[in-house]
Amino acid sequence: MRKLVIGLLAVLVLLASIPLTLIATGTIDTSSLRMILNVMAGVDGPTATAADVKQRFVLPDGFTLQLYANDLPKARFLRFTPGGDLLLSRPHSGDIMLLRKDADGDGHPDAVMPLITGLKRPLGMDFAGDYLYIAESNRIGRVAFDSERGALAGAYEPLVEGLSDEGNHWSKTLRVGPDGLLYLAQGSTCNICVEEDERRATMMRFKLDGSGGEILATGLRNSVGFDWAPWNGELYATDNGRDLLGDDFPPCELNRIEPGRYYGWPYFNGDNVPDPDMGSDPLAGTREPTAPAHGFRAHNAPLGMTFIDNNGWPAGYERSALVALHGSWNRSIPDGYKVVSLHWADNGIEERDFLTGFNRDGDIAGRPVDVAQGPDGAIYISDDYAGAIYRVVPSDNVAGWSPAADAAPASRLDAAPPGWLAGADIPAMAKRGEQLFFYYDCASCHESGENPKLLTGLENRLGYEAIIEVLKKPQSPMPIAPLSEAEQRELAVFLLNRDAAGNKQPRPVQEDR
Repeated sequence: MRKLVIGLLAVLVLLASIPLTLIATGTIDTSSLRMILNVMAGVDGPTATAADVKQRFVLPDGFTLQLYANDLPKARFLRFTPGGDLLLSRPHSGDIMLLRKDADGDGHPDAVMPLITGLKRPLGMDFAGDYLYIAESNRIGRVAFDSERGALAGAYEPLVEGLSDEGNHWSKTLRVGPDGLLYLAQGSTCNICVEEDERRATMMRFKLDGSGGEILATGLRNSVGFDWAPWNGELYATDNGRDLLGDDFPPCELNRIEPGRYYGWPYFNGDNVPDPDMGSDPLAGTREPTAPAHGFRAHNAPLGMTFIDNNGWPAGYERSALVALHGSWNRSIPDGYKVVSLHWADNGIEERDFLTGFNRDGDIAGRPVDVAQGPDGAIYISDDYAGAIYRVVPSDNVAGWSPAADAAPASRLDAAPPGWLAGADIPAMAKRGEQLFFYYDCASCHESGENPKLLTGLENRLGYEAIIEVLKKPQSPMPIAPLSEAEQRELAVFLLNRDAAGNKQPRPVQEDR
């Protein structure tokens, strides 16, 4: 017992000495101390509030920000389920949380609950078929998932075991690629060294059953986020540059990942500048370093990234991605702490501020980690320092942008009646559609309130297929309802026939949801 107490005291002394040393040497500012202690010793970060969101944060014209959820300490990576719920990984809690989609339209998840617990530092998640794939720090596993219920449907099954997780950068990011393979990024054990495990500081890929593992790319110090450009299928990954070479070097990176390429670490930094601590590359005759596609400022720590579906967005986001800059911990003046947009053009990649305000003159209120786009088109951003998730939506009162539903042209009428309508029992379908309309409380937005979005006269503007498309992919703030194909048709029949028939039936008694 005495040895245990002495050991704990030694750890506490070490944890205290590191930030004090960094302050004394001017490596960090005292305003960053709370953030450093949060990272190193688990000291609580600030609490995000709706008032902070309104007062602190800044977005480009055409967007608004909401505090979607808080009280989620160490919130890290995000992934939407096929059913529209949001998953959140929390490595330090060993769990993945499920945030029920906002079906009631109040701007917050309808419920927050653990989906799976008892994992070893899980980070990356993705879906393929009926399975949820999870990257723990030491293995990849999967579990059957019922998207309609938003629940596990089987036992957790390890697929790839024996991944090393000692040292720094132990987290693993996992995605299912367009080719149906599992992609896995795992960072280095150190700031600068030669790795004993050749799989560290690489991008790997596997078959969906965990077999056929291969190293795809090397020299990636800590590539936490990656995604595929939708216009050409190219794979891009963020990468964190090394520490202790000053405030402004080396840059963090965005790399275009190609099979067999070497991306420089630990012998090169940035645009293939030799590292002063490593000497010459012993494999220089067999490999050449690949320069980054884009450089971020030093120590900005780019983490999660996602390419954007810009449907319904303001102009200028046609070929773009959003990247979360977690922010510096070892810089004399804190830098990063924001979400940036990257824009692909013929002359390269341009970086612009997207969401700022996490750092105001050293007063740090949050650290963005991951960025995900929901089925509603909105952007969701996790913050592990404040334990929050933010939601960004295009503003509906900005010149040059209007929701698709508001701008529906006459051409959205059906060119011909859909085949499924032939021989259908229209009155019965309309009745079931009416029950669905009130079951999901559609009337609260479309028939009541200060500015109800009335659905009268739909038959003059929209056809069955157009309405079904809106139900499948609604524009914010309209929530996604978990409707089957038959229910989508029934609701469309109700909406397109009630006015024409003068249907003014009384509201049915609403069932418990």
